[in-house]
Amino acid sequence: MLWVHAVSLGETRAAAPLVERALRAFPDATVLLTHMTATGRAAGQALAGERVVQTWLPYDVPFAVRAFLAHFKPRAGLVMETELWPNLLAAAARAGVPVYLVNARMSERSAAGYARVPSLTRPLLAALAGVAAQSEADALRLRQLGAPAPMVTGNLKFDVGVPESALALGRELKARFGGARAVWVAGSTRDGEEALIADALAARPLPSGALTVIVPRHPQRFDVVAQLLRQRGVAFVRRSDNAPVPADVGVVLGDSMGELLGFYAAADVAFVGGSLLPLGGQNLIEPIAVGRPTLFGPHMWNFAEAAQKSRAAGAAVEVADAAQLVAEVGALLHDRPRREAMRHAALAFHAAHAGAGDRLWAWLAPQLAPLLQDEAAAPRAPPVSREADG
Repeated sequence: MLWVHAVSLGETRAAAPLVERALRAFPDATVLLTHMTATGRAAGQALAGERVVQTWLPYDVPFAVRAFLAHFKPRAGLVMETELWPNLLAAAARAGVPVYLVNARMSERSAAGYARVPSLTRPLLAALAGVAAQSEADALRLRQLGAPAPMVTGNLKFDVGVPESALALGRELKARFGGARAVWVAGSTRDGEEALIADALAARPLPSGALTVIVPRHPQRFDVVAQLLRQRGVAFVRRSDNAPVPADVGVVLGDSMGELLGFYAAADVAFVGGSLLPLGGQNLIEPIAVGRPTLFGPHMWNFAEAAQKSRAAGAAVEVADAAQLVAEVGALLHDRPRREAMRHAALAFHAAHAGAGDRLWAWLAPQLAPLLQDEAAAPRAPPVSREADG
């Protein structure tokens, strides 16, 4: 059994090509996909269906992780990005289960935190069988903290294709918003950002007829943002209403799950949330993948390299605050040639950074092969349903 841990939605989508390669390369091996959020679990079901076993990863307490490993008996584990759990990795090492940290990232901010507790960090990273990092900077920080010889394979999120269903949804939403209407999307916004955006829009309205679409990152905040808009007297339509947007309504609340890429595809300009406030930023690769001029705030340490390089390539613009964000959105909505230039730059930038999956698999497959190729003859884990209770 190959265990792949993808905590939430973004990691699950990034892991999907890796899961596909494992299923093809090791047809006799079971793939166990674990998550810690409902959005990740739903994405895993949608992407892999009945071809994998899904369950929740237990909390990082010794008895729970020991029980997890004893029940499923994985031959190897792949942990996505930054999911470093001391008890889990220590238990896996004691059980002889090699665990690889893949698509690994380590921001300056996170590295400083880990460096303050070397007595915990060094054994934690030393327990890993290998590390495949997104960038040279990530690899250097991980190496300095004690990770075993990190490889640089690139960011798997550049390899996530844009499904036709997302493009079709974008066309449907664009028609619902009002065909020729200028649209910008504030995607994956976090607590506090919607108020900043609403205040900036009130102070500096966008061109006449422009539509603002706000898509909160977390579903539990949909009603919170709706209440915020009501308190400010902002007329809005909810995506869940499944109705056309009247011409005199200037805001749509994107209160749906799994449709963010479709919202970006419907936009003329995209903003990536989690970046106006010190929250680390969300995935800017998604709007770039659909060729949208992309804006983000000053706090993008979770995607630092992609942010810096996309800006240098002319695919994205960094703004200092919400006021500059609204000003930049207005300027872009007025300037079709500039938007078109940024669209071409975004698509070229995305294409130039693809291939992380090939590099990762070339490094990983030879290490997994001795562990998984003979699984058909090995004792199986206790029977579980394809949707395990965990």
